[in-house]
Formats: sequence, C-alpha cells, structure tokens
Amino acid sequence: MITVTDSPKDNSSDLVAAVDLGSNSFRMLVAQVVQTPSGTQLRPIDTLRESVRLAAGLTDDKLLGNDAYQRGITAIRRFGERIRGFDPAKVRAVATNTLRVAKNAPNFVRDAEKALGFPIEIIAGVEEARLIYIGAAHEVPAVQGNRLVVDIGGGSTELIIGKAYEPKLMESLYIGCVSHSLRFFPKGNIDSHAFKEAELAARREIQVISGAFLKTGWKQVIGSSGTARALAELISDNDFNNHGDGLTMGRVNGSSGLITRDGLKAMKKHLLKYEHVSQVEMVGLKDDRRAVWPGGLAIMIAVFDELGIESMEVTDAALRIGVLYDLLGRSQHADMRYVTVEQFMQRYAVDRDQASRVGNLAAEFLSQLPKPDLESRTDNIALLQWVANLHEIGLSISHNGYHKHSAYIAGNADMPGFSKNDQARLAALLIGHTGKLGKLANNSSFSDWRMLFCLRLAQVLCRGRSDGDLPKVKVSEGNGAYSVSLSEEWTKEHPLTEFSLEKEAAEWERVGRPYSINLK
Repeated sequence: MITVTDSPKDNSSDLVAAVDLGSNSFRMLVAQVVQTPSGTQLRPIDTLRESVRLAAGLTDDKLLGNDAYQRGITAIRRFGERIRGFDPAKVRAVATNTLRVAKNAPNFVRDAEKALGFPIEIIAGVEEARLIYIGAAHEVPAVQGNRLVVDIGGGSTELIIGKAYEPKLMESLYIGCVSHSLRFFPKGNIDSHAFKEAELAARREIQVISGAFLKTGWKQVIGSSGTARALAELISDNDFNNHGDGLTMGRVNGSSGLITRDGLKAMKKHLLKYEHVSQVEMVGLKDDRRAVWPGGLAIMIAVFDELGIESMEVTDAALRIGVLYDLLGRSQHADMRYVTVEQFMQRYAVDRDQASRVGNLAAEFLSQLPKPDLESRTDNIALLQWVANLHEIGLSISHNGYHKHSAYIAGNADMPGFSKNDQARLAALLIGHTGKLGKLANNSSFSDWRMLFCLRLAQVLCRGRSDGDLPKVKVSEGNGAYSVSLSEEWTKEHPLTEFSLEKEAAEWERVGRPYSINLK
C-alpha cells in the first residue's frame, strides 16, 4: 500500500527515510524535514507497507523459511527503488524481533542490504522500546507527568514509561501478535480454552515487570503502531465500546483511536462465537490481520488486566517516527550513543584521562590513514573514541583479562542508541585492543583492522598513563601492511615501549599482516 500526501516539492535534499523491518509488516516512511520557530518537524511525504509475515516463516529450529525469506527480500527491493539516490546519512533501516532470533538473520540482512541499497541494523528490544517511545511522544498531545506507551508487534511487545520526550522505564517482552497466534491458535482454530491460555501466558510475562511500572505510574496511556490501531478500529467500526457484542454494519460515530476494557471484552466475546478465524464476521477486519489479531487481542487484554488500564488512546506513530527523530538527533549532535557511553563511564568508574588519552591518539592515527571507500571517516572516529572510553570498564570486574570483561559488557548490555551491529563492533574492538590477535583473525566477519591497529598502538604508547612524554608518531598503511615511524632517540629512552612495539609487530606478523617499525 502506498499513500502519497499533499506536500511541497519532493526534493531529496531535505528528505529523510526510515525503514522498519517488523515481524509482521515491513514499513517505510519518507518525510520532509521542516524547520519551524518551535523546532524541527517531520512532514510525511510517502509511506509504504507490506505484510511480509516474517515471524510466521520461522521454523521450529529458528530459521527463516524460504517463502518468508523471499517475501522479505522482494518487499525490500521495492522499498529500495523509492529511496534510490538518497544520502546514506538520511536513511536508517532497522530490524526487530524476528531477525533478532532467526539463526540465518545474517544471511537475510546481507541480501536485504543489497536489495535496499543501505545498511540495516538489527536493534535490541530495549532500543526498539526507546525508539517507539520517541516516535509516540512526538505525535501525541502533551501531558503533565508520565505517559505509558504500549506497542504490540509481531514478535515482541514493548512497554515504556516516559516523561515528555524522554523514556524512563523500558521493557521488551517476547510476546507478539504473530508468535502468540501461531502458538495458541494454530491453523486459525479458536476456542475459549486456547484463548484463556493465551491470556494467562501473556499475563505471566507482564507480571515480571508490572511492579516497577505500577510503582512509577502514569497519567496517559498510548497504544502505538499496527496491533493497537487495528484493535481500536475494530472496536469503533463494530460499536463494541457502546453496545457490547452488538455488531453494527458500518462505522459508528466517534473516534476510532480509543481502546477500552469493555470494548476488548466485547470483541473477545464476539470472537469466541466462531471456531476458525476464517469464519469471523467483523466490519473492518482485514485479510492480512485475520490470522494474527486473536493473539494481539489476548496480549492487549492481558496488558489491560495486569496494569489496571481502563482506556488507551491510539497513535499510528511508533518505531519509524522514532527512528527518524533519532536520526535527526544524530545529525544535530543529540546522539543517544554519546549519552549511553557517558552513563557507562560513570557506572564503571572509568579513568577519564586515560580514556581520552587513548581515544585522541587513536583518532589521530586513523586520520593519517587512507579514507575508507564505503564508510564514513567521522563515524569511524566516533566508534573508535567510544571504544577508548569503554576499553577499561572490565577493570571493575577483574584486572586479569579485563579486556574480555569489557567486551562481554559492551556486547551484551542494554545500550540505548546502539544497534546490535554497533555493539558487535564495539565488543570485537574491545576484545582485540590488547592481547592475542588470533581470536579476531579467525573471525571472518571482523573487518575493522585499521581501527584496531590505531587503538592497539595508542594503548601501547599510553601505557604510562601520562600526557607529558608521548613521541611524534607517523603511521601508514598499504595493501594490508602497517608502518609505524617514530624517533630512535625517544625509543632508546623508553626501552619498555620499544620492547612492547616489537612484540606488537610480531603479533601482527603472526596473523599474516605485515607490521614495520621505522626509527629515525
């Protein structure tokens, strides 16, 4: 489905695009960035949605089946045509729960990136929750105090409490309308026992987090994205809010943007009249939702019951709107990743002087090397300095093998703003910033050798943890070979550093990467 709104000229110089590869639907939003006296706004230009049902294509052993795989690639190829020629800095594509769990997700992402023409990030559940909140907060009326945002997707459900534009409490649960429907209503069969089991299973998941959410509290409840919107429209179209189980053929007066406890109960009562989803008669029930809405309904009822919700406003805005505002934040120096790294530095009591010393020197070395063909030098320097800021967080656990602890934390912790790929790159550079290189040489997916060279060299030279006596160093690279040039007189006065540089060169040679030290 393609919807084009009336808008100013479609000038790609001021357009941004977000691609959301969800578990049920793939969506894309193209928007114009409009600067107003009150701040930056996004004006939708084009939206695309395709029901791909990716989660329904997961096999028992967590592999994407061929049909779902091909449906996804075909849809993404069409998306790619629409944003062909866009500045890569103005496009962000994210993938959610199904690609978090699918074992062949790396293969899918590789093929999808070729079809789209832009990188695709698999984001963690908590990062998805953060972006959902940002999107919803920008599109709903302001409220004094906290708001609760609930987003039931195809494979996961995100619940977030925040204030204004800032999320405060975020959770991602492994229950979604597709996965829940497949589990409790296989082949579309419906009965009261299965529905009760679906509700109880969802309530058990929500109970784990309900205490903290209820304690924090909220003034406003918002349901975001597809499932909430579909339920609200069905409740309104069929007059479930006003007449219980009365089925009215046609839209009734009033808003379709509200879900009530009574409306959900009336919808459930109506659903249980039937034995199969194909038999259900309901105004506005779309074919691409028919198989998955029972699972979404059961989860929404569980959310209402566990959190004591009576009514919920609904907005269409969610992940893709949040992705765009976050993308704009990065270009306007409000990148959440900097905030996250700062929080980690505080939490693990990082020696900030040493982190800055190593990061600045590594960045200086990287600036001397050839610019990458397919990557942004600015982005790589930012990544390198984040690694430097985090390289000693493992010391909070143990000095022995601290780099392993640093890498584990960065690879597995919730890090708002960072994609799964970002965290994997961080972890690889952290595990490799000292010690043996063999662990990365055997990793075919590792490609950040240039940054690792700069980081390790900076680590060696900054071992004394002092700014006062660092030499002038020139570095170069050609055909995978690295060269380090510095003063012979300086090395004679620093025999430990000279010895460490010789060991470093030998380590790189050991993994087949030439490394020369030139003393002048």
